[in-house]
Amino acid sequence: MYRVAVVEDHARLAELICRSLSAIGIGADVFSTLDAAWSALRVAEYSAFIVDRGLPDGDGLELVRQLRSIANHTPCLVLTSRDALRDRVDGLSAGADDYMTKPFRMDELIARLRTLMRRPEDHHAMHLEFGDVRLYPAQACLVCQDGSVKLSSAELQIMWCLFRQAGHFVHRSALQAAAWGMSDAPSPDALHLALDRLRAALLEIGSVLRIVDIHADGHALRDDAQTP
Repeated sequence: MYRVAVVEDHARLAELICRSLSAIGIGADVFSTLDAAWSALRVAEYSAFIVDRGLPDGDGLELVRQLRSIANHTPCLVLTSRDALRDRVDGLSAGADDYMTKPFRMDELIARLRTLMRRPEDHHAMHLEFGDVRLYPAQACLVCQDGSVKLSSAELQIMWCLFRQAGHFVHRSALQAAAWGMSDAPSPDALHLALDRLRAALLEIGSVLRIVDIHADGHALRDDAQTP
């Protein structure tokens, strides 16, 4: 279920971080500037941020401050080559949850990130419920009464987004970003096929919920009785 935003302009370091995250089942999107990371937040949700302070277009702490200013409390782990106590205090004062000085051991970064991601936020819930269906992320399955069906990773992420919005509109770009990330562009038909499989899964387990198209650029999860 987890995907991390890595805001780091050093390509080799970003690659090493992504590889380490992938080894423990966590996806990652890499952004080399503040602007790119901020733009991505309009269409994607992340379980955590790893943010370098020294970026081409400014201090990574600005991103942390922006997140906190809109009441986004996603865990932020700040990276820096600055080792002064004042810099650490500035980072934590800006709203960062943890602070690591370069160079660092990759296993320590992963351990600290895991600790931050264990915080009792809503996206760590054991399951989500909407209508007559329960979604269990850890088991990657949908359950309705006695029926259940397994989901692929992409299907799980799409359904998670739809559940979180509880019947409200979700833009296609947000579903694509959740399923495949910002850096892994799917084929044009990938989302269409995934939604078709999810529609079939809901029918298979006997749910009254349906995935409906909203205009031409979004979808929502609705009760069959409310579907036109």
